[in-house]
Amino acid sequence: MKKNGFSLIEVLIAIMLVGLAIASLVAANISFTKSNAAGTDLSIAEFLIEQIRERSISVNYDDLYGLEHFDDVTFSPPISADGESLNDFAAFSEQITVENVSESNFEQVVSNHSSSFVRVTAKVFLNSKEINSASWIRARH
Repeated sequence: MKKNGFSLIEVLIAIMLVGLAIASLVAANISFTKSNAAGTDLSIAEFLIEQIRERSISVNYDDLYGLEHFDDVTFSPPISADGESLNDFAAFSEQITVENVSESNFEQVVSNHSSSFVRVTAKVFLNSKEINSASWIRARH
């Protein structure tokens, strides 16, 4: 007997394999989309940290503690290097701390402001979840 076409079992197996392939592609696409979103958030956080770094460098050393309450403050929305609000990033916030550190050990905080060095720490949050942080040392000129 001559066979023309596929049997019902062959068609069902082919449909199952195609469905499995499509489900795998959808799952991979979801994973790639989440990774891309996380990468975008991290890039924005790096940009916002750089804005704070530029702002801290552009002001006089003695003004770091008094600059718009720069120490122990959270900016929401974040601010630019010029101090302007970045309303396009309203879901993000920046938390800045300024600590006077020992001249011989930048990890040791001193409370009397006698050192010529401060450590500025910027943390960036997205909807109250910390995305990134960075610290740098600023010296008195």
